[in-house]
Amino acid sequence: MIRHGFRVSLAMLSWVPVVATINQSVAYFTWVEGGSMKPSLNPDSSLHWRDLVFLWKFRQKEPGALKVGDVVVLRSPEQPDKILVKRILGVGGDKVLRRGDGPYPRPTCHVPTNHLWVEGDNIHSIDSNNFGPVSVGLVIGRATRILFPPSRFGPIPDGGREARIAIIRASKPDSAV
Repeated sequence: MIRHGFRVSLAMLSWVPVVATINQSVAYFTWVEGGSMKPSLNPDSSLHWRDLVFLWKFRQKEPGALKVGDVVVLRSPEQPDKILVKRILGVGGDKVLRRGDGPYPRPTCHVPTNHLWVEGDNIHSIDSNNFGPVSVGLVIGRATRILFPPSRFGPIPDGGREARIAIIRASKPDSAV
């Protein structure tokens, strides 16, 4: 009986590095805190439920892996111990129009290579309008699906605004943007 228990314990322990590697480099589940992504994530705070999302990490920092519209989990450029959930509105090479609020000094911004312009869907979010473009190196992963609560199970809803000046101009040719 003791031998069997030892074998089972050894087998279970052999999976610890595998699970740790998957959590660190491939995929992860994480709870979304706060209201910066309302209404796409955590839409009803009256129930005191938070959304649980599936986070895809594998090869997300490679060029072209992250696209406009993706929701990412990243480290705050101002407080690296703080984790943020934001939507990508511009990638390297894009020129974006800043939202009217926030202390970022210019009304437009050219997003440098290997950087992203990220914003929360909620206009009261602390995001690139406050701290400017963020390095792709701060991205932890891309949120792909809501897992909890069960009534919201499925892909992350579309949201946010269009911030890329080229797309805004193409949709409104008379615009002075």
